[in-house]
Amino acid sequence: MKRALAIVANTRLPSERAQGLQVVQSAAAFARLGLDVELLHAKRARELALPPGTDLFAHCGVSGGAHPRVSAVECFDILERFPRAWQFWPSRLQEWSFSAQAASRLVREAPPRWVLSREIECGERLVRAGHRGVFLELHAVPGGRLRRALLRRAARGVRGIVAISGGVRDDLLALDIDARALTVEHDAFEPQRFEPRPTRSEARRALDLPPERAVVVYTGGLLPWKGVDVLVEAARRVPEALVVIAGGMEQDVAALRARSSGIPNVRIDGFQPPKQVALYLAAADVGVAPNRSTPAISARYTSPLKVFEAMAVGLPLVASDLPSLREVLRHGSDAWLVRADDAEELAGGLKKLLGDADLRRALGKSLAARSAEHTWDARARRLVRWMGERTS
Repeated sequence: MKRALAIVANTRLPSERAQGLQVVQSAAAFARLGLDVELLHAKRARELALPPGTDLFAHCGVSGGAHPRVSAVECFDILERFPRAWQFWPSRLQEWSFSAQAASRLVREAPPRWVLSREIECGERLVRAGHRGVFLELHAVPGGRLRRALLRRAARGVRGIVAISGGVRDDLLALDIDARALTVEHDAFEPQRFEPRPTRSEARRALDLPPERAVVVYTGGLLPWKGVDVLVEAARRVPEALVVIAGGMEQDVAALRARSSGIPNVRIDGFQPPKQVALYLAAADVGVAPNRSTPAISARYTSPLKVFEAMAVGLPLVASDLPSLREVLRHGSDAWLVRADDAEELAGGLKKLLGDADLRRALGKSLAARSAEHTWDARARRLVRWMGERTS
């Protein structure tokens, strides 16, 4: 009989954000290991429409092997009725209602041996209901007093907590959570998304990029802490390169286009299907991760998918010199790190790599050499072994 695993994640599927990609690819890796996996996600008022004939897994670049079952959980969702500045309380209501509904469902049905929940509220409810196989996966530590208290209560009853970064682990330790219950597992990449790999010329033709000009690529979201505004300002100082930005939600893309108006070497392509990202990486000379130094989600917690995707193809990176990124990247060895929030420094890093082909090759080769340990399958194997030890 297969070991059962329920994964609980308050995310819309499919989604324009990296969270949705992380959840689907991670769940698929557990299924490929032979677990009976069900992914519970939020049924939201607004969903991303997929092209006709495209299923969720194909959209996320997952093909072949076993797939998890995917179940949408009802929740109270009025978030889209409010402008972003007013979404705090509607967002909290949506999160709480999803967690309550997901926990109730798992309690009602024959409980799986393991539950891996990204939602503290769901984990705490399951612990109170007597479920003995609950794990949390945390991508941030809440700052509010009430949610921290809830996290402490949940931590006393769960089997273990997966921290997405060392910064998350350190803040959990500061809350007096038992170090023996913690493990750190960063994000990862799905190798199938990058196979077969196009040549640089093929990728540039497909994206209508100049065949010989230096190209810098950013792929990912456009939230303020991602630092894409710093990249736009840096582009002014690197006129010899074309800076291509792919990703983001519609309102963020529109705002960035307005901000970059008049900068001729910035091209903003907006949201791209996950499988298309491989073309952008293959077309690039240099990738960039320009995270801001605040808030904590950027400086200490994040584990950016773009870093692991660059690792998958050996793309040299210029990245902000922050604790969250230093956990994975080593300056001068497999990336070039620069001071965060500083367009001049970022431009200098881009010029350094664009002007030194040998350095680019060395950084890309070193980064690619570490890729095997950062696939979703490798991550899932480590977690299954760890969860087994915690429940034996």
